[in-house]
Amino acid sequence: MRRSALRADILLLIAAAIWGSGFIAQRAGMEHLGPWTFNMLRYAIGAAMILPFALLGPRATSTGGTPQSRLDRGTLIDGGVLGLVLTLAAGLQQIGLVTTTASRAGFLTGLYVLLVPVIGLLIRQRPAFGHLVGLALAGIGLYLFRPDLGGKWVVGDFFVIGSAFGWALQVVLVGIVARRRDPVLLAGLQFLVAAVVSGVVVVVREPIDIGAMRSAALAVGFSGVFATGVAYTLQMVAQRDAPHTHAAVLMSLEAVFAAGLGWLMLGESLGAKELVGAGFMLAGMFASQILGHRGITRRGVPPTNGRADGSDVTADRAQSP
Repeated sequence: MRRSALRADILLLIAAAIWGSGFIAQRAGMEHLGPWTFNMLRYAIGAAMILPFALLGPRATSTGGTPQSRLDRGTLIDGGVLGLVLTLAAGLQQIGLVTTTASRAGFLTGLYVLLVPVIGLLIRQRPAFGHLVGLALAGIGLYLFRPDLGGKWVVGDFFVIGSAFGWALQVVLVGIVARRRDPVLLAGLQFLVAAVVSGVVVVVREPIDIGAMRSAALAVGFSGVFATGVAYTLQMVAQRDAPHTHAAVLMSLEAVFAAGLGWLMLGESLGAKELVGAGFMLAGMFASQILGHRGITRRGVPPTNGRADGSDVTADRAQSP
């Protein structure tokens, strides 16, 4: 395995582990704050963490080894688009968490893993066969991790399903733009846009309650520092070297980490179904990595452009401002 690919896998696994513990914090925060206030605060924290480092730290290099520009027009556009998609996905998810449970929200959000290759195909980026094998195994594992979905479905469930489409689009877009821009700067810009847009919605729709913000400080702080500032930036950096379908397979392990942390820290039980599901998801990760180099292009022949996922490099270049 190339060193860059191994590094990308490790970063994505760390991000999945952080997100695996994040739903509890999000649900706890919703006991005190409205969904848009929660998102405004968490993304403001993420932007405050990342943007100073991105603007003042060393410049990232392109694939050709030349330093990348910082706040050029293309970077601002890409960061803005990512921020709007992030705002939509996170907003729908937080609205859903008002009425649904954390476990149901975690599973329904995880459906984005299956949507990533579909969106990739719509923009003419066909994944490698090995990545699809890994995705199928991860999908089986995710199904085995599902909570009890019986009984009456609440409105929040459908908002969370809508957010899954947003998260899938975010993963695909990150896979495109992180290769041509400074990924850390992109992460900071998307947080800033998400914080500003969420703040506008707060002014229109939600009361500003300083006491409630203090009560939710721990949950907001965890989500802002770790689930936002750290995890999303790791995703952005990792997807420079990880095709979006392969990245989705690794990030699907969020469910495994959530179950493991629940067992380790909360004393929750892990049954045979969950253990088998974890095995399928781990098998999907290894299948995606080992078989992923067997890419196929739109015409069904091995890729000649050097990209591991078999997607069309020219399509990316055509979209670059």
